[in-house]
Amino acid sequence: MTVSTESASTPSPSRSHAGAGRAGRRPHLRPAWRSPLLLAAEAGVAFAAALVLPYLARSFKLDPLNRLAQVSGLAAIQLRFAVIGLVLVAAAVVAMRLRGGRHFGLVTRFASAAIAGLASGFVAAGAVVALLGTPWPMFGLNGDSGRIVEWSQAVAHGLPSPSPVYPPAPLYTLGYYAQWFHDGNTAYAFKDLQILGAAAFGPLVYLAWRMLLSPIRALAFGVLPAFALIDAYKPYSQTVLVLLVPVLVAMVIQLRRSGTDGWRLLLLKGAGFGALLGLLFLTYSGWFLWSAAGVLVAALVYFPWRADRLRGLAFVAVTAGAFAAVAGRYLVTLLTEGQTTKDVSFRFDNFTDPAYFLMWRTDMPGKVTEWPLPGEFGGMGLFAVVMFVCLGVALWLGLRKPMVVTIICMFASAWVVRMYIASHMYETQTVQLYTRTNNQLLYCGLILCALVAHLLSLRLAERRGGAADGTDGTKTLGGGFPNPQGAVVGALFALLFLFGTVSSSMADRYMPAKENTYRILPWVSHTVQKLDGKCPKFAPGGVCTKEGDQAWVAMIQ
Repeated sequence: MTVSTESASTPSPSRSHAGAGRAGRRPHLRPAWRSPLLLAAEAGVAFAAALVLPYLARSFKLDPLNRLAQVSGLAAIQLRFAVIGLVLVAAAVVAMRLRGGRHFGLVTRFASAAIAGLASGFVAAGAVVALLGTPWPMFGLNGDSGRIVEWSQAVAHGLPSPSPVYPPAPLYTLGYYAQWFHDGNTAYAFKDLQILGAAAFGPLVYLAWRMLLSPIRALAFGVLPAFALIDAYKPYSQTVLVLLVPVLVAMVIQLRRSGTDGWRLLLLKGAGFGALLGLLFLTYSGWFLWSAAGVLVAALVYFPWRADRLRGLAFVAVTAGAFAAVAGRYLVTLLTEGQTTKDVSFRFDNFTDPAYFLMWRTDMPGKVTEWPLPGEFGGMGLFAVVMFVCLGVALWLGLRKPMVVTIICMFASAWVVRMYIASHMYETQTVQLYTRTNNQLLYCGLILCALVAHLLSLRLAERRGGAADGTDGTKTLGGGFPNPQGAVVGALFALLFLFGTVSSSMADRYMPAKENTYRILPWVSHTVQKLDGKCPKFAPGGVCTKEGDQAWVAMIQ
């Protein structure tokens, strides 16, 4: 699948040029192989950057159960994050001044990818600090962690999954990884995958949004909103959500443009989208349920009804066929056995206002009195008012843009499904995970807020006659503004510190503590007896048991 942009005035990646720094410079065409090669290099930079901070955090000498040590650890990660990030910003400044900015686009492209990787690497490094001295994953063998470890152990030995409706990709991935690196010990292997999964979050979502936006815009308008959802406990579920939104948007855009490609390329793209969606479905299927109706509406709106209907039908058919080939068996299992699966676990959020979705307090909400917190406008806070205003403005400015309309449809779809399930909660005495729609509603809302800035900058650039959105990064914030390259440098600088602050906050919520929050997860990991019978290095008071500290059971009841 090729990288495309939402702006009609945007040059395609194959026509964009890295040397747009000097006024009047004649663009040169890139060889056909250069864009895929640069995209591969961009991906390599992002993933490499994501591993730097977790690797450095392994050498920290501190007690992860001591609060002062935790703060010192976060500061140490932040210091390394800031230093590396400032070097990247400085490189962009140097590139802007050297040779008339000829290589500015290339440098900012790699800098954006690196910042995306560093940001999620920060959260992964926090998980490394939280689990120093223990081989166990977060929560040991309790809760979801314990079930995943048990189920993956079964499938790794060729046995059927004890839960056929649970997404199989995480189980098989963990099972095979354990055989390759941990002699089949899926529990110890799960710790690795929690850290690696958190680290991969930033690069994956950045690359997904690069199908739609230029580097700096993908970083600001796609990756940044996703960091409200980054999770080091079960990273795969949230990762699927933040990838699914841009992938579905790109699919709808391609459906709309079905007539612009030759048959071979069209069918290849359809197969690619279908296979990618199938892989995401095998990893976590819940978001597909919340999104299905909205995506169907968007696809009907942008289907090429007047012309190229045959190409549109072919694209849909190939996409559906590839999806079925990859995930068809699991889909059939969900449609048959999933009907008898009932979720009866009523937690904190099931007893709160179902219209509130701006912050999910999780199954372990901590010290909460009145919730949701009382707001200034009809019980809603300013954040909620701004988000809903931005939804309207985004639709106003982007009513004809499939990116905006598709995300709006996904938001509305999740809202309707949420209320449908919640409205039957008393009758059926089931929850059916409807509170998980919080994440999709929040993510879609944050993206639409960010896209308001995106659409406004495009409008201003068009009115002033500038390039709206170059994939080379040279005029990313609008050619009508003075010194657009300086604007890109300013954006990189601001995003660096914004990502550093957000990542630190998300890493801090996993620092071990014996309390009714996510911090209990790594706390339990330090209280579980190792397989050799010894306690983890920092076990509280040197005491541990086979099950670990079970005080959390009383906390959530």
